Amino acid sequence: MSTPLLEVEDLRVTFPTPTGPFHAVRGVSFTLGRERLGIVGESGSGKSLTGRSLLRLLPAHAKLEARRLRFDGKDLLTASPREMRALRGKRISLVLQDPKYSLNPVMRVGEQIAEAVRDRGDPKRRALEMLEAVRIRDPERVYGLYPHEVSGGMGQRIMIAMMLAPEPDLLIADEPTSALDVTVQMQVLAILDDLVAKRGMGLIFISHDLDLVSSFCDRVLVMYGGRVMEERHARDLRAATHPYTRGLLNSLPRIDDDRAELPTLQRDPEWLKE
Repeated sequence: MSTPLLEVEDLRVTFPTPTGPFHAVRGVSFTLGRERLGIVGESGSGKSLTGRSLLRLLPAHAKLEARRLRFDGKDLLTASPREMRALRGKRISLVLQDPKYSLNPVMRVGEQIAEAVRDRGDPKRRALEMLEAVRIRDPERVYGLYPHEVSGGMGQRIMIAMMLAPEPDLLIADEPTSALDVTVQMQVLAILDDLVAKRGMGLIFISHDLDLVSSFCDRVLVMYGGRVMEERHARDLRAATHPYTRGLLNSLPRIDDDRAELPTLQRDPEWLKE
């Protein structure tokens, strides 16, 4: 990986509170090439906030700091609001985990996808192609529906279609398959894998599912309390050495598991010390 697509060094996100600053992301560092990077960890570990920080999609009161935050050679910390708007969607796309809060409720879903590619030929045709690509049957009918008229799983696929339509260089996918059944999940993962392999797209795949990430991604970051506990090649995830990663792995149920109870993950305050 000679020239990283994304460079993140000492990323920090802090929120002011009545009792003092809350450090939500603490010194996260990684690089990303044209590959699949998984980020795993429990709820509140800072996974989603890390993804949003790359697009500077944070509340106004949040404080974003980093020694380096560069995308394709461009400094994201000093980029103007106009420059960031040009990057969002077109070159860097973000798939959020809940389509209810991401889709415009008063706009037909097909028009929302077409809006993402309105500067490319026939936007409606492209939108229909993307609906078909995410395995939505009868895309012509679905094109004319409003968000409240589709199921949660279909809404998730519509969001994925919208984010993939501009063919971004980097896709940040936050639990993109959480609302999908297993069959559709595998089809969507195949689409993402194809884009990484053939188009050279970079993918940040945020998930709670360690088994899914270890089988789909190239590398994995394990986060806890806003910090990266461990980074490993995905194929070697089960050989992880950090006690937090080991605890997550040991907590997974197995078909052949004869344990009466799953173990409780024990957290050590020492893990969060700088």
